[in-house]
Amino acid sequence: MNFETVNIADKSFKLMISAENIAERIKVLGEQINQDFADQKPVLIGILNGCFLFMADLVKEINVPCEIAFMKVSSYHGGMESKRVITEDYDLKMNVSGRHLIIVEDIVDTGNTMRFIVDKLTARNPASVSVATLLYKPDAMEQNLDLQYVAFEIENKFVVGYGLDY
Repeated sequence: MNFETVNIADKSFKLMISAENIAERIKVLGEQINQDFADQKPVLIGILNGCFLFMADLVKEINVPCEIAFMKVSSYHGGMESKRVITEDYDLKMNVSGRHLIIVEDIVDTGNTMRFIVDKLTARNPASVSVATLLYKPDAMEQNLDLQYVAFEIENKFVVGYGLDY
């Protein structure tokens, strides 16, 4: 079996990042979070569905006490480009006032979805809001966002794998 390329529907994709490199970077992000939140109990908020593999692996590397919660928002509606229309499918069900929040996302490209999430959570008066993302496309960014934990910066191309939404 060839793991250098994969065909999905009518598209062919080449391997960009090895499983080993992903594991190494997630370990580094976990170490950074452990340092940054050594005396805190952050809430990791996974953005479903694409975050689930990344978040599961990231949580394994986090040694500080933390809580886990989820939200689901959508900006991809059957296409391969991020749309400006964002729908909220599942809202956070906990009080986050005064808490340190870490949003865990699979990929940040235009930043429109992340801006929506950050603004929504900031309105709930947390102590802080940080973002951890597996992939970041700086050339596609349309928003002014501070991404504290980025595993990989990639080209502005459509990508699949590692649980990313397709």
